[in-house]
Amino acid sequence: MNSKAFMLQRICIFAGKEIDPMVDAEVETLLRDKFNVQLPQRRSLDDSLASVASDLEIVELILQYRTQS
Repeated sequence: MNSKAFMLQRICIFAGKEIDPMVDAEVETLLRDKFNVQLPQRRSLDDSLASVASDLEIVELILQYRTQS
């Protein structure tokens, strides 16, 4: 299993359901509804995720997943 697939698997385990970390609306809804994380407004969702990445492991995983090619 490659590292990106492994990260996706870990994200889905944290989320408790299948999620596409590349879909901004899904990420925002998950973080707000399940983890009570209100992302600050930034130029991009990736910038918002980076500003709260140290708070939750799932945020770090999502950010890593989104930035990996």
